[in-house]
Amino acid sequence: MDRSSHSRPRRLAPVVAVAAAAALTLAGCSSSSGGKKAEEGGSGASAGKANTPRMTVALVTHQSPGDTFWDIVRKGAEAAAAKDNIKLIYSADPNAGNQANYVQNAIDQKVDGIAITLAKPDAMKAVVGKAGAAKIPVVGLNSGLSDWKKLGLLQFFGQDETVAGEAFGKKLNEVGAKKAVCVIQEQGNVGLTQRCDGVKKTFSGTTETLYVNGTDMPSVKSTITAKLKQDSAIDYVVTLGAPYALTAVQSVGDAGSKAKVATFDLNNQLTSAIKKGDIQFAVDQQPYLQGYLAVDSLWLYKNNGNYSGGGEQPVLTGPAFVDKSNVDQIAQFAAKGTR
Repeated sequence: MDRSSHSRPRRLAPVVAVAAAAALTLAGCSSSSGGKKAEEGGSGASAGKANTPRMTVALVTHQSPGDTFWDIVRKGAEAAAAKDNIKLIYSADPNAGNQANYVQNAIDQKVDGIAITLAKPDAMKAVVGKAGAAKIPVVGLNSGLSDWKKLGLLQFFGQDETVAGEAFGKKLNEVGAKKAVCVIQEQGNVGLTQRCDGVKKTFSGTTETLYVNGTDMPSVKSTITAKLKQDSAIDYVVTLGAPYALTAVQSVGDAGSKAKVATFDLNNQLTSAIKKGDIQFAVDQQPYLQGYLAVDSLWLYKNNGNYSGGGEQPVLTGPAFVDKSNVDQIAQFAAKGTR
């Protein structure tokens, strides 16, 4: 994208964090599975709407069917859309080519703004450039911290996955882990690779990477089980998403292993597992906030010319650890599907 097409000031003071807007009450309009179909969202949320002209925003992610993390992102986006008088079109596919096609569809529909994830940035480069040529502002969220500026995105909202991984590795040192296996559910996903690389960098023990097919949960379970049976020295299973952590707990039982499970990301079931002690801790990157800020930022850009982070720095939404010491506080929001 031609960054100059947005007429952005080139020298603005960087901002690395931003306060969330006031909480909004949702009326449950999020899909449980996402998937390939593009859908309009936000009509079920109850909140006062902005009196600005109606906008259309496309949110395109790399969600795999059944990955509940993205339902939380979507709820945040829907809340912002309801507040800002935005028609939100959500579409998702883990296949980067299909994701790029959804962005092209949004360009063809002449939407007012696009929010995308960059799990596989090279596959998105060309279509992001087409959005820039069409004078459509594009912001990034969740995946793409290392690439959003290179691709010419306006702003980025998410977690530094390398920093999160390094913090995770240090946490493993604190709990006395010796050998960890880091489970990647989507090969080629830059953010997931950065997480495992970060763990390996700071963890003083041994780290192995295990690739699984994240779209086939029975296969995930059997692959982790087989690894634990094959190597009894593994004392920590590190997963990169809440559904995979809960499956890993089953794998530990099936393998007769003494390994413990810790993970990146949360959902309601995972907070319950932390309370029970089945999961030791999780790294929260606040997906609701990512979706909310991404959509709201496009409204702010169109109506007030604002750039979060001055257009030069990302807005970080994580990492933060959730364990038994603070899970009760987080669980009340996770129960609503917003953490």
